[in-house]
Amino acid sequence: MYNLSYAEVMDDLCIDQRLNEHEAMSIVIDKLSVAKEQGIRSPEAVDALFYTRRLWSYFLEHLADDDNELPIETRANLISVGIWVLKEVESLRQWEQDDFSDIIQINAIIRDSLDG
Repeated sequence: MYNLSYAEVMDDLCIDQRLNEHEAMSIVIDKLSVAKEQGIRSPEAVDALFYTRRLWSYFLEHLADDDNELPIETRANLISVGIWVLKEVESLRQWEQDDFSDIIQINAIIRDSLDG
C-alpha cells in the first residue's frame, strides 16, 4: 500500500485547484468571446457576464481569506484585478459600453498565469 505524505496530498490538491481555476477561466473566456460576437444585448452576453461575475466573486472571497497562502502582495494585486473585472462586468451589464475585448484579455492573462 502506498501512503502519501500530507505535503504530497496538499500539493496534488493545489495542482487540481489550479487546473479547476484554469478550466473555469477558459469557460468564462469562451462565453465572453461568444458574447462579443453576439452583441451586448444578447442572451449570450447576459450569460457570460453572470458567470464572469460569479467566478470573480469566488476568487475575491478566497483571495481575502486569511488562510490563503499566496503572498500578500500577489493577493492584493489579484484583488485589484478582480475589482476592475467586476466594475467592467457591471459597465457591460448596464450597457454603458459594449466592448468585451479588455475583459477577455485580462481574463486570458490571469488564466494563462495559472499554467505555471
